[in-house]
Amino acid sequence: MHNLYSRFPFSLLSFCSGTVAVLAVTYIGLIAVVMSYAALTVEFSQSVRNDEAVVAVLEKQYITTMTHISGTDYIAMGYIKPLVEVFVPAKNVATLR
Repeated sequence: MHNLYSRFPFSLLSFCSGTVAVLAVTYIGLIAVVMSYAALTVEFSQSVRNDEAVVAVLEKQYITTMTHISGTDYIAMGYIKPLVEVFVPAKNVATLR
């Protein structure tokens, strides 16, 4: 039994202590990674909610503007309908090069 302990240049207690220390540091590091991931996820979720709120405000403005435009009586405002509609003939896209 004495020959078994003389083969290893370190004691079994120091090896176990080192292993426990490495595992503890690894555990703390993994907890830090998970917590930072959770914080980033919450921050991203809040950013998405804020962007959705901005889009909702813009949609409301758009719908209000479109309702105003389509409900406006342009003839009463002095505009007249065009008598003749002329369309510009389209050129072939290949001839533009």
